[in-house]
Amino acid sequence: MNQADLQQEAVSPWRCLVAVPARLESSRLPNKVMADIGGKPMLRRVLECCRQSRRAAAVVLCTDSDLLRREAGAWGFPVLMTAASCSSGSDRLASVVEALMALAAEASAGPQSDPPDPARTVIINVQGDQPFIDPAVIDAMAEAFSAITPAPAVLTPVYRMAAEKVHNPNVVKTLLAADGRALYFSRSAIPHVRGVEPAEWPQHAPYWGHVGIYGYRADVLTRWPGLPASPLEQIEKLEQLRLIEAGIPVGTFPVAGDFLSVDTAEQLEQARALALSAPLG
Repeated sequence: MNQADLQQEAVSPWRCLVAVPARLESSRLPNKVMADIGGKPMLRRVLECCRQSRRAAAVVLCTDSDLLRREAGAWGFPVLMTAASCSSGSDRLASVVEALMALAAEASAGPQSDPPDPARTVIINVQGDQPFIDPAVIDAMAEAFSAITPAPAVLTPVYRMAAEKVHNPNVVKTLLAADGRALYFSRSAIPHVRGVEPAEWPQHAPYWGHVGIYGYRADVLTRWPGLPASPLEQIEKLEQLRLIEAGIPVGTFPVAGDFLSVDTAEQLEQARALALSAPLG
């Protein structure tokens, strides 16, 4: 590292903040973020899991709901209000990215006079429907941004899928390049194994599932509102495809486990059963 790099490191240390976008009006499972799981609302479980991260300076709820604002405040979490018109979690965070950077700078150790540096601030987007997210995954993502040169634009975790999940449209799949970049995301099984019965595809190709959390360099997140409309995002209903279609690389790293996302009534019951078998407090 040369002298200029050392000076930049001293002036702009890496900062990390977890932002949880949440709304009440889920189309498939209304009010799901306030559904009871083992005696706690799902959203509270998400926020408390994130707060166990060692690398996140703060955990912030981003919402358009006054009810969620009041509840999260009572649980001890800061809240940023966003517009109801936000089309996705990433869109919600992008709409308040300047405030998120300021909160990360305020909460981080170091001189308070240091201005927020978008290129060295990591905003980790954890969905409000992941009540069992592992804080170690948040830490691993934060550490990857400071360890990889050049720093990634976007990172997201992936896991090797069990054969029975490959054709489940509720489970998002990721197609990876040799260097770990995500080539595509889909609710369909990718790749398609030509000439082989679908039940046998896992015997012929690795299938990767996507854990729906994203780490953004803040300077990349500031670009979100200006990205072109994404037909692929609209077709698949997967926000990360906007990045890929715009040519922004999405890096991945492997983790163990899929960390259940609750999108359906069946998955809500699975979450309640998990809470009973391994209560989180």
